Amino acid sequence: MTSKIAFADVEVGTELPARSFPVDRATLVRYAGASGDFNPIHWNEKFAVAVGLPDVIAHGMFTMAEAVRVVTDWTGDPGAVVEYGVRFTKPVVVPNDDKGAVIEVSGKVAALLDDNRVRVDLTVTSADEKVLTMSRAVVQLG
Repeated sequence: MTSKIAFADVEVGTELPARSFPVDRATLVRYAGASGDFNPIHWNEKFAVAVGLPDVIAHGMFTMAEAVRVVTDWTGDPGAVVEYGVRFTKPVVVPNDDKGAVIEVSGKVAALLDDNRVRVDLTVTSADEKVLTMSRAVVQLG
């Protein structure tokens, strides 16, 4: 599969469709099972608070994966992402209520690179706070 986006069709500033990703405690338990990361800060409120967190927090790798979905949805090909990195700045706090948390992600093409590649910069927030910074993906376009 190749990217459904052609390099010739993008320019610096091209915006990717923004997405919202709801997260609740059940999501965290499923992710723990899939990833093998059963750290109690991701499911046990009492433990999380005892170690100085405000509440249970989402796994960093989960947050990172949800964010890059904006890029993979845009390209139509997860294999188009050839580099991806972030800085973790704040945790995604997931309260034990009906609402849980929401990870908000937007992105735009920040640079045109060689070989039909672009750099996409992502803005990732939860509860109106940046949870990831320097969130950047290099993407191979058609």
